[in-house]
Amino acid sequence: MNATTVGASLETSKYAIRPSCQKPNTSSIYASTHKFCCLSRRHTTFSLTSRKPETKNYSKNKVACSASSNQGEGLTYKDAGVDIDAGSELVRRIAKMAPGIGGFGGLFPLGDSYLVAGTDGVGTKLKLAFETGIHDTIGIDLVAMSVNDIITSGAKPLFFLDYYATSHLDVDLAEKVIKGIVDGCQQSDCALLGGETAEMPDFYANGEYDLSGFAVGIVKKDSVINGKTISVGDVLIGLPSSGVHSNGFSLVRRVLARSGLSLKDKLPGESITLGEALMAPTVIYVKQVLHIINKGGIKGIAHITGGGFTDNIPRVFPEGLGALIYNNSWPVPPVFKWIQKAGNIEDSEMKRTFNMGIGMVLVASKEAAERILNERETVYRIGEVISGDGVSYQ
Repeated sequence: MNATTVGASLETSKYAIRPSCQKPNTSSIYASTHKFCCLSRRHTTFSLTSRKPETKNYSKNKVACSASSNQGEGLTYKDAGVDIDAGSELVRRIAKMAPGIGGFGGLFPLGDSYLVAGTDGVGTKLKLAFETGIHDTIGIDLVAMSVNDIITSGAKPLFFLDYYATSHLDVDLAEKVIKGIVDGCQQSDCALLGGETAEMPDFYANGEYDLSGFAVGIVKKDSVINGKTISVGDVLIGLPSSGVHSNGFSLVRRVLARSGLSLKDKLPGESITLGEALMAPTVIYVKQVLHIINKGGIKGIAHITGGGFTDNIPRVFPEGLGALIYNNSWPVPPVFKWIQKAGNIEDSEMKRTFNMGIGMVLVASKEAAERILNERETVYRIGEVISGDGVSYQ
């Protein structure tokens, strides 16, 4: 799933801005599922005919998890039907019509603050929800994908809206999904303000549905995290993921088909099933990240979604700077090792498709990094900022 956030730059519009250095890339009120403040859920019917090991020590050895050479031709995300380069080209074209896109969230000036907005879905992870029958956590994924985007600017989420579409409304099933959304909003300390339920006969397969979500947060103008002050020697701090999160599932499903295993089979070498491992809900980083930000020293934040480290970390850097990632500086979850081996996937493809166990990357001053690493939270020193561009490994 390759998300695009559209806004307008400060240089071209007085209405919407984004952090100028970000490079375009290719006590809350909770409402129940029945009562919403300010906005209401509309049910629309249409008729159609036909995503703590010691953290101070790191190794600079070669990549630990390499693709097997005896599994046949290696799979890629593009083979699975997702073309990241095509998504980047669309962003480039949209940028001609709406200059300033490319940040993780869109910024809109409001007095001495900015509203920060983001929208996303959960991609084909929904297919696994349909197959496993696990519907009560997919809503957490939905909230996570948007709120994790907007906190990269330092914004505190205010409210969330959802869109639920299906061919035939199964009220019990929809309730499970919305429960997950409510849980996600509680984890994010934001209000579920409203939503849309669309019943569209003949549009979706029986028992299936689609989801999208929209989050809005706020940050003071003088507190925006925009990457402008990032410099050589700054430290990259990684926050662990729960697994695949909500990106790369088109490739995951292709790997699963090739492996000959089912979602009910055990993840090789582990006590949980593949379905349980793959459906683990996306971590919501809001409270952890805002706590770290409030102590100072955070210069940039990257949400590791579609595009992995390769495409997401450079988005927060000024021109002329790149990232050096220390190999083996965090534990790669077993599910990624299985995906790579079963799909015979190259290291570079894994790093451009999956989060590989790190769901959020903070760019911190050396002083702030030492403070963060000495706290009790599980975090990892995964690299540093260097001269150059892109992402390299050693």
